[in-house]
Amino acid sequence: MESGPAIFAGTVFTLFGAGLLLWTGARVMHREPVADGVSPVASATLAALAGAGALVLGVWCFGRF
Repeated sequence: MESGPAIFAGTVFTLFGAGLLLWTGARVMHREPVADGVSPVASATLAALAGAGALVLGVWCFGRF
């Protein structure tokens, strides 16, 4: 019974993390700002860390069942 929520949470975290990493990478490759009004290096780093963290959390959720 408890594998259903773990699968859902793992899917959500994995899709969000992958999407955030792809979006951040595309913005950086085109030399466009990741966030307005913030240092480009800081915003790209923070977004990449958040995306990687979401991916790790998604993999952890998949490993729970």
